[in-house]
Amino acid sequence: MKKIVMTLAFALALTGVHAQTENNSSYNKWSVELAGGLTKPQRSFSAGYSTSTPSPWVGEVGVRYMFNNKFGLKADFGYNSFTSKSNSIDFDSKNYRVDLQAVANLGRIMNFETWTNTLGLLGHAGFGYGQLRSDNFKGADEVGNFIAGVTGQIKLSNRVALTGDFSTILNASQDHTFDGAYVAQNRGFSGLIFNGTIGLNVYLGKNAKHADWTVTSSEGNNVDISALENKVADLEAEIKKIPAQKEVVVEKQISAPQATDNELIRRMINDKYYSVYFDFNKTTPIENSTAAIDVVLNYLRKNPSASLDLVGYADQVGKAEYNEKLSYTRATNVKTIFEKAGIASSRLNVVANGADTSIQKDSDEARRLARRVTFIVK
Repeated sequence: MKKIVMTLAFALALTGVHAQTENNSSYNKWSVELAGGLTKPQRSFSAGYSTSTPSPWVGEVGVRYMFNNKFGLKADFGYNSFTSKSNSIDFDSKNYRVDLQAVANLGRIMNFETWTNTLGLLGHAGFGYGQLRSDNFKGADEVGNFIAGVTGQIKLSNRVALTGDFSTILNASQDHTFDGAYVAQNRGFSGLIFNGTIGLNVYLGKNAKHADWTVTSSEGNNVDISALENKVADLEAEIKKIPAQKEVVVEKQISAPQATDNELIRRMINDKYYSVYFDFNKTTPIENSTAAIDVVLNYLRKNPSASLDLVGYADQVGKAEYNEKLSYTRATNVKTIFEKAGIASSRLNVVANGADTSIQKDSDEARRLARRVTFIVK
């Protein structure tokens, strides 16, 4: 019986850790991007031609796919309108382009989650094909282009983010000036355009979060469980010390004193085999922690004289004051679960331990083990 209980406890611990890894790796990868704003063609122009600084307008639409929460690709279409300003010779030109760009989620790479959950930053760069058309020449001036830029994000919901982008476009093999009045005959990167836009990212998919806002490891689910395995080994050693087979003769009766299952459960609770885990910056237990709560709750019901310390922890991401408050809220929420299940509040004591400094800070997997509430039976 002891080994069965011990095995179940170990399985619960592993299930909780595995569930956190899987939940954090289940995120949406597709998004649609829409934006519009102002543009400035910097060069080249014929004498007497110019545009306002900046001038309307530029429009963009794109589709993005993230391979993980840090890197992806996007295909986009852009349209620029170039018209003369008041003291320029009149002209009307259009620049069309399609591009394939690599995208880097700079917010995740630079660990923005340590100080904000609503601001993000993307970097993008790539190559494409474009056409310059103008009322000053017939046909289209076909060009290649290189584009690079940064996109700031404000998360409005799990489905929508407000964006602000600044991009630079270099046109290669551009024969005409942007006004179209002069043939430049420059086959290098002669065209230079600056774009500033405001837009929306619309996230697609069945999961709750998009890769842009998911904090997880891109290296898979290789969770270090050596600490848990060591605990099981220690518990096995303790069980072997129990004199379960030692016979004591009292008035011709043979008794075999041994630790009861109740004592074993208490020891395992206090040794943190039953813990409640949380997602990053969350105060509601993950779904798979309900099994651990049930074990502790059943123990309290069967032992009405027992009291319980609920010890809350956070990982080391963020400020110490915030982590202490977070650990307190986590423990308090678990206490509320016990109270609603009929356990008297006087039997439950909340302890806020803040960040667990014994857990490795720079490992996503280790931090998942730190975000927890443990129990001490008294």
